[in-house]
Amino acid sequence: MAVVPNGVDLGAWPVGSGGEDLIWFGRLVPEKGAHLAIEAARRVGYRLRIAGPISNRGYFAEHVEPFLGPDVIYLGHLSQPDLAAAVGRSAAALITPQWDEPYGLVVAESLACGTPVVAFARGGIPEVVDESSGCLVAPDDINGLAEAVPRAVGLSRASARARAEERCSERTMVDAYVSLYRELAGAA
Repeated sequence: MAVVPNGVDLGAWPVGSGGEDLIWFGRLVPEKGAHLAIEAARRVGYRLRIAGPISNRGYFAEHVEPFLGPDVIYLGHLSQPDLAAAVGRSAAALITPQWDEPYGLVVAESLACGTPVVAFARGGIPEVVDESSGCLVAPDDINGLAEAVPRAVGLSRASARARAEERCSERTMVDAYVSLYRELAGAA
């Protein structure tokens, strides 16, 4: 069995300058775990900006909205260029899936912006993130997530982008498909 990971348009996710805040982005649903990012950011003393569509109103009302304030800001459901700018202006991205997500596009998009990630080592995430581009912690380990933030913030933004170019670009995806098609055609 061969797996070809999705690629992202690196031109649509330009390298940003970084910043002081953390970011969490994605659909606001229980399985994405924004509430865990809020808790980790508060434990480590960083401001967290959240972006994404409210896909589960009950979850948002109970687990996100009550915690909004000066240290947790909901940016809304941003356009792609505005989201890329927000990710690029972040010190690191928190990625907190509650299930074994096969491939997290938010990882690829963060790295493309040069933004290191702090993520639960779940699903396909460990195949993308390495020690030059982010920090992986055990699933659901909020303390580990918080403790990894300072390390991730200190990583090179150029290294994060290089990892995206190597593992997450559309070009890498297309090359992998072409290679697989050639392999299959040769086997026939």
